[in-house]
Amino acid sequence: MAASDAQKAARAERALLAGAAPDVGAALTQWLARLGHERRLSPKTREAYARDVATFLGLLARHLGRVPDLRALADMHPRDVRAVIAARRAEGIEPRTQMRFLAAARSFGRHMEREGLGKVGALTAVRAPRIPRTLPRPLSPSDARAMADPATRAGEDREPWVLARDAAVIALLYGSGLRISEALGLMRRDMPEPGRGDQIIVHGKGNKTRMVPVLKAVLEAVDAYARACPHELEPASPLFRGVKGGPLSPRIVQQAVERMRGSLGLPDSATPHALRHSFATHLLSRGGDLRSIQELLGHASLSTTQIYAAVDSVALMAAWKAAHPRAR
Repeated sequence: MAASDAQKAARAERALLAGAAPDVGAALTQWLARLGHERRLSPKTREAYARDVATFLGLLARHLGRVPDLRALADMHPRDVRAVIAARRAEGIEPRTQMRFLAAARSFGRHMEREGLGKVGALTAVRAPRIPRTLPRPLSPSDARAMADPATRAGEDREPWVLARDAAVIALLYGSGLRISEALGLMRRDMPEPGRGDQIIVHGKGNKTRMVPVLKAVLEAVDAYARACPHELEPASPLFRGVKGGPLSPRIVQQAVERMRGSLGLPDSATPHALRHSFATHLLSRGGDLRSIQELLGHASLSTTQIYAAVDSVALMAAWKAAHPRAR
């Protein structure tokens, strides 16, 4: 059985504490508790933070020639941080991962300063790696509809209820713009039956909740799955189940999408998250305003949503170049 996010986070936190100096370990324990209780970060995010700080401390220990204590962290020079970043870059880590790695270390540094354990100024003196700006790659409306159509999976040699389940998840990703973690985090009670409501409460990043409308076709797809599912779906239990009855793993959904890519001839960019991109881009192209799309997606900042305006502009220019007689 796959480990839960909480179990993975606990393992990552134990590994972090095992390799730290005693005073740093005590500070890390406080910091991890703050992440969980005050900032309400999910176990998956805490796991990532713990792994990144463990990697930072390990590379710093290799650079300094000893396991750093709180005094060594406070006495760090920017060149020490640059040496750690260079070592991380030498491992072939991409800039976005490097930025997250540095952000986790800075979070712990802020905790040290807040608790009077020392000011780690070197972490803020070093600039984060630049991340090349890349635009989301949404699917075309016809491809997105094909992925969300149960008939697409009719030829697959799997149990009918499993095909219905995958169709329901994919319909939610495209029809409501959910993250895969949000769709798989739904309880049975969260999803209204057809004709008895058209909205759901979604628990997003940082345990933030939002109201999301659900299309009739999506409700029907979920209802078809629920009726076919051989496992008892109690109101307070996960809506989507694996073959053995446990919560459905995101990897299973990713594999289902990979199979569809082959059958539909779609590019590698056709992923579960691309369906969320497609939801936002298609809404915008049909006249949806950015502020409403921000609310639907659960973005904390409008600047995050504005990237879809750039995608829409790129698509508009491509259409103009293809169709205008003076564009060639």
